[in-house]
Amino acid sequence: MRDFQDDDATSAGHIYLQQQRQNLHYLRLIEHEMPQLVAFRKPFNPPTSEAPLSVRSISYGGEEHPATVKRVITVPVSRLPLKDRHAVHKCRLLAGVRWTPYPPKDSGLKESEGGADGYIKIACEDFPEPAMNLKWASDTLDRLVAEANNDQDRRFNDVPVDRRHLEAKHMKAGQGKLKRDMAGGAGRYLSPPSIRDFPKSWLPKPPRRVQPQALSTSPASP
Repeated sequence: MRDFQDDDATSAGHIYLQQQRQNLHYLRLIEHEMPQLVAFRKPFNPPTSEAPLSVRSISYGGEEHPATVKRVITVPVSRLPLKDRHAVHKCRLLAGVRWTPYPPKDSGLKESEGGADGYIKIACEDFPEPAMNLKWASDTLDRLVAEANNDQDRRFNDVPVDRRHLEAKHMKAGQGKLKRDMAGGAGRYLSPPSIRDFPKSWLPKPPRRVQPQALSTSPASP
């Protein structure tokens, strides 16, 4: 190679030219290729009861990242094909910490969208492909619904819904202890219970004290 004769752009200049070429490439795509996508346009139809799932994915603009394969599905319990109220209660028990009385903030759902019985959120990022993670989450939800509709076992009728994960979350956020009804309705935040909250009517009654007889102080007779 011949010696450098100071007749070429610097490294910074080549980087700038490369950026300009990339911008020109995308401008040409917008001008010539984007209008052809009109042929693939479809009207938006709101999801029906047959497709109650909300699927969330993460993208970093084409960059590789471990979180891009993750898939998260969220569904209102009231929109699942459950038989009766026993199946609804059993479904919430089986969901465990994946059940919440309110929609998750990153789900895109609102409380007015059929969430009277709460919401179930299932996430998966164990497989290398996004479709595999979505398939596992969908199959898990199907097994959950099938087990909830199983009428052979009704031992869970009297088991309350576990809300310790909700209370721990709100206590960690410094909002106190969450107190709500079992149906997931409106509630309020309270401080953790103490000994002062113990009902006094449950305390045993103290034994009745016998009054001692008064001693005579008169002088004894001779």
